[in-house]
Amino acid sequence: MKILVTGAKGFVGKNLIAELKNREYNEIYECDRETTDEELNAYVKDCEFVFHLAGVNRPEKEEEFMEGNFGFTSKLLEKLKENNNKAPILVTSSIQAELDNPYGRSKKAGEDLMFEYEKETGAKAIVYRLPNVFGKWCRPNYNSAVATFCNNIANDLPIKVNDPNVVMNLVYIDDVVEEFIAALNGNYNKEGQFCKIRIVHTIKLGEIVDLIYSFKNSRKDLSVANMNDEFSKKLYSTYLSYLPKNQFIYDLEMHVDNRGSFTEFLRTNGQGQVSVNISHPGIVKGNHWHNTKNEKFLVVSGKGKICFRKYDSDEVIEYNVSGEKLQVVDIPVGYTHSIENVGDSDMVTIMWANENYNPDKPDTYFMEV
Repeated sequence: MKILVTGAKGFVGKNLIAELKNREYNEIYECDRETTDEELNAYVKDCEFVFHLAGVNRPEKEEEFMEGNFGFTSKLLEKLKENNNKAPILVTSSIQAELDNPYGRSKKAGEDLMFEYEKETGAKAIVYRLPNVFGKWCRPNYNSAVATFCNNIANDLPIKVNDPNVVMNLVYIDDVVEEFIAALNGNYNKEGQFCKIRIVHTIKLGEIVDLIYSFKNSRKDLSVANMNDEFSKKLYSTYLSYLPKNQFIYDLEMHVDNRGSFTEFLRTNGQGQVSVNISHPGIVKGNHWHNTKNEKFLVVSGKGKICFRKYDSDEVIEYNVSGEKLQVVDIPVGYTHSIENVGDSDMVTIMWANENYNPDKPDTYFMEV
């Protein structure tokens, strides 16, 4: 299918085109402000589906709202009529089309023009009224509070929240793109005259800000965003896309002694923590047991021996492990246990514990295996 995308370099356009290419739609005509009339004429003559995403959000002059959101739409439709091209058109409007302001009026005029065009030509008009859209590649300090907050917090810039109790309806860019590609194939979510994105997240502005700050602080407290919450998962992915290029990397606190090192990597809310243990050759660590705390050990480099002895037993159980064959060893409660580096090089072990370390209640008791 030959697809025309207007606003190709915009936030939604870039994401849509990237995913279309991922799905091997290879004949895409990309229209942006640099596209000449001759190029647009060729695209309009040949295309079989139109994603009309171009629009004006923050012009220098008020009249540019109507020029960009109504004028270009009118020009596009006239060119389609001149070429007798009745390709379906998906157009992005805004929930602000219901409001009596310059932007809303320009969006409403564009919608009305689309529906008139549909009646006149019989070409399918698919009009999506979008709420606030967030996700990667959205321009900060423009028309998206989420993009601005993510960018400014990630870059240690100030933010301004006028009313943290303002309730926002948000759609995630991947959900928008998924919906648009479904519409390309005839499956659009129509409610009355307009189409809507199926997945909408409703949340207070202050909660969004708190979440973003928690993402920033996670490098210090090692916390992990709640990936069971769809909005938190999507917002965290968005936040990461605004990290400064020189700050993709960050340090962990390594506890180093003559035996090697122990470093906490991640702490979760209810799913335990992950740490990295490095032991020098011949070193034995552990020799303790737990009541409720349980762990999983995974040696990823070097050679080791993990030994167990039940609290009230003399029987010693041994497992030989190495990075050459990745095996997870469960550490049951009530068994004192140790791990020894029996190789000639450092042994690296990934350790998961079912609870975050609590110095006030370590649940760790010394006992030699």
